[in-house]
Amino acid sequence: MRLYPAIDIKDGKCVRLKKGLFNEVTVYSDEPYKIAKQFEADGAHFIHTVDLDGALKGRSVNAATIEKIVKSVSIPVQLGGGIRTLENIKEVLDLGVYRAIIGTKAVENPDFIREAIDKFGAEHIVVGIDAKDGYVAIEGWEKLSDKTAVNMALAMKEMGVQTIVYTDISKDGMLTGPNVEQTKILSDKTGIDIIASGGMSCMDDLENIYNAGIHGAIIGKAIYEKRIVLKDAVAKYEA
Repeated sequence: MRLYPAIDIKDGKCVRLKKGLFNEVTVYSDEPYKIAKQFEADGAHFIHTVDLDGALKGRSVNAATIEKIVKSVSIPVQLGGGIRTLENIKEVLDLGVYRAIIGTKAVENPDFIREAIDKFGAEHIVVGIDAKDGYVAIEGWEKLSDKTAVNMALAMKEMGVQTIVYTDISKDGMLTGPNVEQTKILSDKTGIDIIASGGMSCMDDLENIYNAGIHGAIIGKAIYEKRIVLKDAVAKYEA
């Protein structure tokens, strides 16, 4: 299993939100690149980052912060938040980001994903499916679409997508455990790499994801609140 320690960026700082609510913010660091360096020192093989301002505004906002993170580590970084055009993807990859995560645009225009894969390669394009009650949310989680997560994932597979980040919004930042059942359904029905996101709170949660045969897990708040020791988790699940 691949572990993805997370850095969510708002106003250039490392923060966490509760259930994606922008008025429920906890700031963990004014220097996110230092957190990235620590993640690498703890053995992480990949870092997950989100430009929260970008997700709301539909364009990259924290580019300088993200570039600093990328340049401070030698492991690959993936980034989501506000990536909605081919030009956005190019800008992000030019910063040194390895994988661009596309959410809203993938829901609104699935053919865009095919174009992106044709232009940049499937290894550099990840689709983010954020769901609430089984339905896909868009625009920084502000709106619910009429698409189910499973149908969306299958459509993305048709487009050539190899990796999906699946977030259960109701679990995000709540430390109540991930939605293993729903994530396993996506994994089993698509046969592609699904990264579970939202709600990781302890090693037992990682164990459940691991036992369900799911490709990866994003860990955010649990690391910052010292409920999961990244070094121990990497040793147990990635060795």
